[in-house]
Amino acid sequence: MGEKRYVCAIDQGTTSSRCIIFDHRGEIVASHQLEHRQFFPQAGWVEHDPMEVWEKTKMVISETLRKSKISYERIASVGITNQRETTVVWDRKTGRPLYNAIVWQDTRTADIIDELAVGGDRACFRGKVGLPLATYFSGPKLRWIFDHVTGAKEAAESGEALFGTMDSWVLWWLTGGPDGGVHVTDPTNASRTMLMNIETLEWDREMLDVMGVPEAVLPEIRPSSDPGLYGYTRSDGPFGGEIPLAGILGDQQAALFGQTCYAPGEAKSTYGTGGFLLLNTGEEAVQSEHGLLTTVGYKVGDDPAVYALEGSIAVAGSLVQWFRDNLNLIDQAPQINQLAEEVEDSGGVYVVPAFSGLFAPYWNSRARGIIAGLTHYVNKSHLARAVLESTAYQVAELIEAMEKDSGVRLTELKVDGGMVASELLMQFQADILDTRVVRPRVTETTALGAAYAAGLAVGFWSNRDDLRRNWQVGKVWEPRMEQKRREELIHGWKKAVQRTIDWVD
Repeated sequence: MGEKRYVCAIDQGTTSSRCIIFDHRGEIVASHQLEHRQFFPQAGWVEHDPMEVWEKTKMVISETLRKSKISYERIASVGITNQRETTVVWDRKTGRPLYNAIVWQDTRTADIIDELAVGGDRACFRGKVGLPLATYFSGPKLRWIFDHVTGAKEAAESGEALFGTMDSWVLWWLTGGPDGGVHVTDPTNASRTMLMNIETLEWDREMLDVMGVPEAVLPEIRPSSDPGLYGYTRSDGPFGGEIPLAGILGDQQAALFGQTCYAPGEAKSTYGTGGFLLLNTGEEAVQSEHGLLTTVGYKVGDDPAVYALEGSIAVAGSLVQWFRDNLNLIDQAPQINQLAEEVEDSGGVYVVPAFSGLFAPYWNSRARGIIAGLTHYVNKSHLARAVLESTAYQVAELIEAMEKDSGVRLTELKVDGGMVASELLMQFQADILDTRVVRPRVTETTALGAAYAAGLAVGFWSNRDDLRRNWQVGKVWEPRMEQKRREELIHGWKKAVQRTIDWVD
């Protein structure tokens, strides 16, 4: 069975969608990826066209099947992983979005956040939902759509409109769309809306009232790996036949699952468009005292939910894109490494990319980015290095907060995502953390996590021990920086961050 059958993952990300087919060993058999457009209608606003995302998703599925020469009958199950918090509302009868998808990076809800903060306290709902009030999350975005899109609130109340994060949007279309589409999500995505109770894993009546959200618009919350199955792909859809859909995980939780961080205290850091550090805290939802998020890590079938502490960085890989597209200092993203390797350090320069405010551990939506420490000596190579180092500093701050919250000293950090191809960044990360950094052999851990969730649900893999056996080390970086130098660099970074806070009045 293992040799003949496969599992498919759809990874609907912030800048692209891809489809990957994995074999029983967790190795990639075939994949295809397509970018979609980013819209920036105003400063701080970020949108996607949901119909374009769905069209690109269909295309990557068809092309992956073509490349693999695998027929749908040999695919045991399909899993979905997705950019989290990105919010779309659509018409149940036509499938047309009522507005563009509002992306997780979008900061237009700053005024709603201020309005909802009881007595100015951004943490007022943290005990119930595990999250501070921030522009990042879906609930305030949904509220914005109801406040600004004519007829949206009425359509939601009458059940004519549906809300979802991108997992729900893709799954609804895969299962028939207007013709019987299934409207579900999983606890990892639901835990990012500010609408789900973090303990009961159900939509919370009080939070729905606070945000002004009618329950009729919401998807059903089902396990991340669901032996009961969400539904089946349609024979008239991109797979060309009926395949069980049985796994959904928000992208960062999918990476945690794909990195096989199944024991409390195990952590992974993903270096993608943003940067995301997750620490498994077991069956306890640990409330953070240091600016981290309490989130659902995953829920397998009827087993209790496993929770995680998460540190989120808004801008990581997207800073390299900005360096390429806005400053035009390189033609292709990987060239930043060649530039950075021309110098021994950043020449005292720090880049703090608070383009849409600061996420964890500061949660300051009025911060804006700066380049600090410029002198005549500095050239574009120093800037390139500072751009890469920026992500490592941000991750170091998250780990510092995590160790304070959990009382656990991290002994190694498992890493994944596009930026882990940068050897310079990974070495600097090990140096600035004074901790071993480990990259797995298969670095597409987000898609792999979704595949694992889907495969577990249908018995393609027997249990999590099967999945652990698949995980293999690709490369290890050991720290080699002197403590004094490390402390000087971190001190400089923290000084630079302070200069960004509350820049916008």
